[in-house]
Amino acid sequence: MTERRTLTTTDAPDTDTPYSQGVRAGDFAFVSGFGPVDPETMDDVEGDVAAQTHRCLDNVEAVLADAGGGLADAVKLTVYLDDMDDYDAVNEAYAARVPDDVPPARVCVETARLPGDVAVEIDAVDYLSGGDGE
Repeated sequence: MTERRTLTTTDAPDTDTPYSQGVRAGDFAFVSGFGPVDPETMDDVEGDVAAQTHRCLDNVEAVLADAGGGLADAVKLTVYLDDMDDYDAVNEAYAARVPDDVPPARVCVETARLPGDVAVEIDAVDYLSGGDGE
C-alpha cells in the first residue's frame, strides 16, 4: 500500500470538512481546488481575474511546499472559470507562474458557479521524485 499523508499548511486557506488541503501519496501530491482566498483573513482577494489567478496559485503552491514540491513539479493543473471570456487574462497570469521548459498538462473549463462566487479556482497534481511519502 502506498504511504499517504495529509498536506496541511497555514499558508493556504483552511478547507471545509470532509476534505484536506492536499494528500501526498508516494511520489505524487494532489492538491484540492483553491479559489482566490487570502489564508490570513479568509476573504476573497480584491482585484481582477489575473490577481485572483495569482492568489489561487499562491494557495496551491503553499500546499505543494508542504509535500516538498512546487509549481515546477506540477504535472497537471485544472483551472475552473466562471466566465470563459477571462481565459486570456488567466492564461497570461498562469504562464508567468508555471515552468515554460516542460509546462504541466492542463484542463480549463467554464463552470456554472464556483464556491464563494469567485472567478477562478485551481487544483494540481505534482510528481515528487524520490517519494518516500514524507
